[in-house]
Amino acid sequence: MTAERGETIQWRSLLVPIYGPTILISIGMGAVLPLIALSALDLGASVAQAAVVVGLIGVGQLAGDLPAGALAHRFGEKPVLLAACVVEAAAMLVASQTGSLAVLSTAMFVSGLSTAVFGLARHAYLTEAVAAHFRARALSTLGGTFRIGSFIGPFVGALLVDQFSIGATYAFAACMSLSGGLLSLTLPSLPGVAPISPVDNVERPPGLWSVLARHRRVLLTLGVGVLLISAARATRQSIVPLWAESQGLDASTVSVIFGISAGVDMLLFYPGGAIMDRFGRLWVALPAMVVIGAGFLVLPLTASAVAIGLVACLMGLGNGISSGIVLTLGADVAPEEGRRQFLGGWRLCADIGNVAGPGLISLITLAFPLAAAAVSLGAIAWFGAGWLAKWVPAYAPTRRRVKAG
Repeated sequence: MTAERGETIQWRSLLVPIYGPTILISIGMGAVLPLIALSALDLGASVAQAAVVVGLIGVGQLAGDLPAGALAHRFGEKPVLLAACVVEAAAMLVASQTGSLAVLSTAMFVSGLSTAVFGLARHAYLTEAVAAHFRARALSTLGGTFRIGSFIGPFVGALLVDQFSIGATYAFAACMSLSGGLLSLTLPSLPGVAPISPVDNVERPPGLWSVLARHRRVLLTLGVGVLLISAARATRQSIVPLWAESQGLDASTVSVIFGISAGVDMLLFYPGGAIMDRFGRLWVALPAMVVIGAGFLVLPLTASAVAIGLVACLMGLGNGISSGIVLTLGADVAPEEGRRQFLGGWRLCADIGNVAGPGLISLITLAFPLAAAAVSLGAIAWFGAGWLAKWVPAYAPTRRRVKAG
């Protein structure tokens, strides 16, 4: 597993080149995401087709996770970050001008691909650059900057639509992506790592599938745990508005509930990272899953806006304190050789959870009421807590160092 390097980069020097692009790009995507379905409807899509168009971003991320690891290994993080931002900007510009549903769908898929590549490159860079004793705080802050940008973005998007058009919002997202790419050029070189040159590589680097096969036990144990974390966190965003609507709440009330919950979420990312660095990863992973699971289980007992809002804030608490947990666990167990390819597989586990969680709601509600879906998801979250309680300590960095000694 990843050894602590003798040289690391000062965390403060990464505030602009790592966290700056993340905020910019997430503001742009936050502005666009609520409007994608509306764009598809304007182009003649049915409600079901519009939902598929939105879902293509997640499909693109799934498709891009493993190639992203190979690209980062082949070319290095900085060129890959820039390329991902340029591709993202191109996809947004196409979406801003197109009158074709098929072209819009393709743009969303490409956006998902570039998001996977950008996310992998940031994750791999911070895994290598930051000292292990500060790793969780660095990665939880990365998750927090994404949350901040996603919170600001919809307000910017609403202003642009009101003053201009939906197309202007896509163009704004393209500008944010290009700005993020340019800011990524200020990224310091990793200490002790020579520039990657295919001419200089005498030994053939490890292949993607050989790396994944070599570390399959980690992916099938702890990787399943992060899949469950991702599924619980993604499903939270789907089931709360569905339940609120079923109780007769209007769209503006639901928006207020989400805004307050997002505020709770954003406040806790750094404390969560500090707890992980000081006491261990399980001190965040376990409470987060228990709290989110409790939110699912209590949700069917609520009917008023205040009660639903309190449950949403409870789940926001669990989600916020677990900011960066998936990234941190992945960085802890990433091998020195084949690190980027491994992280591609790791992120694939998380993205499968992101897609499967909301899909599970649809499957359950085909035969049962929405309340049954909420209870089922609560049970899954608590099962995930038990799974993490078993496997997180088994791969704890301190435990591995003791074994190595």
